[in-house]
Amino acid sequence: MNGSETKANVCLAMLRHNGWLFYPCTRDGELVQIEGTYRWPGSGTRDTIRVRGDADADAFRLDGAGEVVWQRDGGVVELVEELMTLPKPSHRLAPRLALGVRAPELWIPGRPL
Repeated sequence: MNGSETKANVCLAMLRHNGWLFYPCTRDGELVQIEGTYRWPGSGTRDTIRVRGDADADAFRLDGAGEVVWQRDGGVVELVEELMTLPKPSHRLAPRLALGVRAPELWIPGRPL
């Protein structure tokens, strides 16, 4: 395991410690990505990260209507840092304007990729 993978694992563990739920996504028995999500209490907003590798991930925030209001691509460490500094949905500086992009379809346990 190289240094960036170790940092990526620590970052994902930090999200899990903060209430995020993670799901492995497999295809033909092989792990292809991990999806993590956090639902903000009382707002319907959720933050999500999809990890395919330590340098290959994307993250986004969906508002209560399921519209993407924030999204980024990059490495796990970078994206976790951005997610952790993203204002709470109730904060006046939180992203609220729908970006006009379709929300990525998230994997549902039991459904094939």
